[in-house]
Amino acid sequence: MPAAADNFGMHCDRIRRSKFSSQAPKLMILQWHMANPIPRRSFVNLCLRAGVASAALVKLDQRPTVAVEPIKRPGSPRLLLSLAAYSFRDYFVSTSHKRDKETDTAKRIDMFQFVDYCADHGCQGAEVTSYYFPSDVDHAYLTKLKRHAFLRGVALSGTAVGNTFTHSAGEKRNNEIASVKKWIDRAQTMGAPHVRVFAGGTERNSKADAKKLCIEALEECCAYAGTKGIVLGLENHGGIVPEADDTVDIVRAVQSPWIGINLDTGNFNTADPYADIAKCAPYAVNVQFKSEIHRRGQKKEATDFDRVMKILHEANYQGYVALEYEAAEDPWQAVPGLLKRMKESF
Repeated sequence: MPAAADNFGMHCDRIRRSKFSSQAPKLMILQWHMANPIPRRSFVNLCLRAGVASAALVKLDQRPTVAVEPIKRPGSPRLLLSLAAYSFRDYFVSTSHKRDKETDTAKRIDMFQFVDYCADHGCQGAEVTSYYFPSDVDHAYLTKLKRHAFLRGVALSGTAVGNTFTHSAGEKRNNEIASVKKWIDRAQTMGAPHVRVFAGGTERNSKADAKKLCIEALEECCAYAGTKGIVLGLENHGGIVPEADDTVDIVRAVQSPWIGINLDTGNFNTADPYADIAKCAPYAVNVQFKSEIHRRGQKKEATDFDRVMKILHEANYQGYVALEYEAAEDPWQAVPGLLKRMKESF
């Protein structure tokens, strides 16, 4: 963070050369931090390097936190239909991972055709998963996709990345954070307001240490996302967030208004997945709806559409509900009917 360090250093020099009261420098440093949202740890390091006394720094940091609490939305619940590109994961021309099965090349699509599919099936949004963009995606491609979606009357409701935030300090961790920041930039270019992120596993750390590492990485990425107007959604996705309490604990611990839960209704392999969905719903900034749930120790079963939508209504959720299809039937056959059922249950 060399630019921030230089900026902060010059700011402190100006303070030292000026004739202020004993409290004014602390207030001016706090004002700099509010105007330059960087992670708390980085801010503390800058203060120490600039010679801010530790006692003053402690006092300076005694300010209201912005940890996430249940989102209070005025008005009534409003559910917007979206579709996740992941639903057609085996049918994209470009893919960053191996297909689950080989598919008919004649049925393969690109991201523009996926947006067309969303428009043709009455979706208000399209969730453009990062895995299916061309490897050489650039600014021109992203702006072209944004224009295409606009002309089809479809909002790009968000994108989704694959990441691990539980690596210990080092190159792997730095690369994961850099990748998420890159997709925050790309989301801003596309006009997509949300980026789904993962937490990760323990990566040979204790669960407590892994959670701490994840929280620190999220704070750094949220500080960056806030400068771009992008909200990050932490998904309940196994690893250190297999259940609702783990997911909520991490999101609440991140001191940023730019974090929430990407609520995946099919990812709770617990005794009562619906209870876990209800715990997460008040923190949801995006919902990925699955057509199946999986109770612990039992076979998968069909999701109760009306029950899930009732939970979202009771949480006064207002935002996108994206079908993320993962069941066995061919998506080309199953997705249209599921979208229709979702609209009816809204």
